[in-house]
Amino acid sequence: MPSILLVEDDPVQRDFISRILQKSGYEVLFALNGTEGVRVATTSYPDLILMDALLPEMNGLEAAHQLKMQTATRHIPIIMLTAYVLIDALMAKTYGCDDFEMKPINFPALLAKISRLCSPSLTAEFGTM
Repeated sequence: MPSILLVEDDPVQRDFISRILQKSGYEVLFALNGTEGVRVATTSYPDLILMDALLPEMNGLEAAHQLKMQTATRHIPIIMLTAYVLIDALMAKTYGCDDFEMKPINFPALLAKISRLCSPSLTAEFGTM
């Protein structure tokens, strides 16, 4: 079962998102702020990280950047989640995120992104042909 680290400080959002992920067949790990998100990612090595952008202690953009700078965690896909309109996909990619989803979350779209990022590509498995 693939694992997803959900870094979200809002308890209502965290509960709602985690229930959908669990019903979709994912194991969900939790962190409540960016600092804890970096720590959990570097000790648990989830298959994917869903990172809220606006977090206490360390924001999600900085946490994503730190994870992408570390050799041990740079391969973990990160999807940035935010309701803050001044953060966009380009900004998220600048900080190392692999994808982006605005809140309120379009769950079919998010689950498709998760599936795509958690599934190794044929070229990664077999090399280029």
